[in-house]
Amino acid sequence: MTLQSFPVVLTFYGTPDERTLTEEQTIPASLRDTSSFTRVLCFLALGHADLEDHWESLQSKEEFEDVRQRLCSILSNTVSVASLLLATSGVFVSTGSPVPYFNYSTPATYFLLFMSLMLAMIAVLTSGLSMIRWLHTDQQWSREQLRTGGYFLFSYLLSIIMPILFVGLSLNCFIFAILIAGFNFQNTVCRVITALWLVIYAICIGAILMEFAWRYAKSHKSQ
Repeated sequence: MTLQSFPVVLTFYGTPDERTLTEEQTIPASLRDTSSFTRVLCFLALGHADLEDHWESLQSKEEFEDVRQRLCSILSNTVSVASLLLATSGVFVSTGSPVPYFNYSTPATYFLLFMSLMLAMIAVLTSGLSMIRWLHTDQQWSREQLRTGGYFLFSYLLSIIMPILFVGLSLNCFIFAILIAGFNFQNTVCRVITALWLVIYAICIGAILMEFAWRYAKSHKSQ
């Protein structure tokens, strides 16, 4: 009678602490399977169409500090730009034109300047609140907020996006107000310069949108 020996397979499952650590490092299903709108928000806020890289950065204290410092730097610059827009649009709204040939007191121009002023105020407020939030948040709290998903995920992403969005809207309102005032010039040369400025503005916006679309498509394909 021949005895056959079978190899013994030993499986190491690790200690309970190691298994818990692995589960915490794995991205939750609520963050892995997200909608298209959420992926767009992730791209605008974090530069990636998914949350995997950001979730990995939350597992290390050093990487989390790098993320927090980078976001605080962005928000600080946003506050500076919003404050500049607030001061500039406030001057245009509260004072009249110093020269008769540059009239920015028409209803359309004044409305856009006023909208720029209001949006700049909101941008300063949201930027300041978001900066306070990121300065006082910690690694564990951010991880738990993201793990929940849903409303908390949107709140997490919008705290980064909204200040920049309000600054962009305020700046565009101010630009269109100046464009309208420029086209109201009686001088043909001034109108030509304004038209040239409009063309340059359209080219810049188109280039930025194409760059965003290309980066989003590249990030989406790499998933």
